[in-house]
Amino acid sequence: MSPDSFPSVAEVERIAVLTDPVARNFQITRCYHQLSLAMTVRTGFSANWCTFATWASKQAGQTIRKEDLGQALDDILQRLRVARPVMPEVADAARNLGSNRTPAEIQESVAEVLNPLAALERSSKAVARGNQKVFEEIGREFARFLELCLNDQAFDPQKLAQFCAALRPGEPPDGQQYLRQAFSRYYQAFFEPDAKTRAELMLLANIEIGFHEQTRLQPEIAAAMDAAVVDRREFRRRLIRALFPARGWLVRPRLFFLWLFDRPSPLDSVLEPLLAEARRRAHLVITEYLMTIGLPHGVRLRLGRDVPGEFPPPLQQLALSDLRALLEKIDPTPDSTRDTRVVDWADLPDRLHFIIDMFRCYQESPELFEAPFTGNGAPLR
Repeated sequence: MSPDSFPSVAEVERIAVLTDPVARNFQITRCYHQLSLAMTVRTGFSANWCTFATWASKQAGQTIRKEDLGQALDDILQRLRVARPVMPEVADAARNLGSNRTPAEIQESVAEVLNPLAALERSSKAVARGNQKVFEEIGREFARFLELCLNDQAFDPQKLAQFCAALRPGEPPDGQQYLRQAFSRYYQAFFEPDAKTRAELMLLANIEIGFHEQTRLQPEIAAAMDAAVVDRREFRRRLIRALFPARGWLVRPRLFFLWLFDRPSPLDSVLEPLLAEARRRAHLVITEYLMTIGLPHGVRLRLGRDVPGEFPPPLQQLALSDLRALLEKIDPTPDSTRDTRVVDWADLPDRLHFIIDMFRCYQESPELFEAPFTGNGAPLR
């Protein structure tokens, strides 16, 4: 396969420094797909890490672009209408502070304050940073590996050593030892005649890169999930501005002196229930966008549920000793998808458990190699 037929290191580096997160994500997703296809020349249609990264990046793009948000948000808000028993209390508190707004106007103002779009915006930025960070490192290494090793006709230890020498020793997040190991497995798979052994080598390499990737992504994933946490002081300021759009400058000093002398304000009784509602809305929206993975043909994996499906025949009984040893280390149920559902996506071991079994269940699914976008650049559904 000609190097001109898959992205070069220079092309990956060009994409990685794009400043527009939407355009960058589109090109990252397409580049992952091209790198994934290039690997099939030597490994067949057994999914490599870039295959899964294609669909993960496409899913990240939904969060980055906030696409389809209108309908999704309408559906969510239909389930999260402000409880009407709270509204008289909010209206009374506002009137006690001098508001002359009607109950309908107050309800509309509160709904605006509770809008979870601000949380999604914070989450979008964190996801975009993570998408760029992983591609800049791992996408580049795939391009470099393909340029150096794809067309080897015989196993060349010196060529492999040359590739690995550029990877840092040590554990992630700073070291790249797992990347060294993973690309060595891929290189072995190039020359492995036995289909089952080749599938196990591919799975081991995918898991090792996944372990490195997820460890590196921990700060960005935590930030994306933490976007649901609404700051109390900022929420209070937004509420006052919404309830007193023209007289906030008169109300704020009065509230300040009440809080200064530890006296309750009329807003205090309604602040905590509204804050809890704001956090609940933000968490629901972020979970909807972050805790799903879309695959071809409308398949959506819900991270809060066990990985659906079964292990394909080549991966039902594992013989590779290094693979079994790694699963015993990081997979609590190494031969089952039981209890793979994620309680907290920001928890690294919890997240890895789901990802490992997703890799194993879907590795032999040829549909994962379908293009993530149509010819005109629109995302496939």
